[in-house]
Amino acid sequence: MAEACLAEAEVSHLAGRTYTTLSGGERQRVQLARVLAQLDFPNARKEDPARYLLLDEPTSSLDLAHQHTTLRTARRAAERGIGVLAILHDLNLAAMYADRLVVLSRGSLAAEGPPEAVLTEDLVRDAFDLPVHVTRHPSRGCPQITPV
Repeated sequence: MAEACLAEAEVSHLAGRTYTTLSGGERQRVQLARVLAQLDFPNARKEDPARYLLLDEPTSSLDLAHQHTTLRTARRAAERGIGVLAILHDLNLAAMYADRLVVLSRGSLAAEGPPEAVLTEDLVRDAFDLPVHVTRHPSRGCPQITPV
């Protein structure tokens, strides 16, 4: 189980290292593997009792490649019937990987729904005080946000 979860989080090569010697990003990825093991990720099936993966800024401290690796792992967990709640501040990453988004602004719900419905120029401007252009990602088709 542990080996499968380390492989899923792409940290098998760190198995022999002491946790305190790992970088922040390496620690974050090892923690993901640990949580996957607690969820019995390798054996998870949609018909199993409810399980939830709660991720608070899972991409912080990670380079670009590992950000996507981590969120692909979260998608695979969802495909296995594990409920996934991820808090992300990168709207483009959220648009690429989330089925549904919730945007909070000034402590209140600003919008909720699929990325295509939520991520509008008006919403981003109003919620984040930032004028943006929203276009379609060239290969994924999801919203892509570019500051003006």
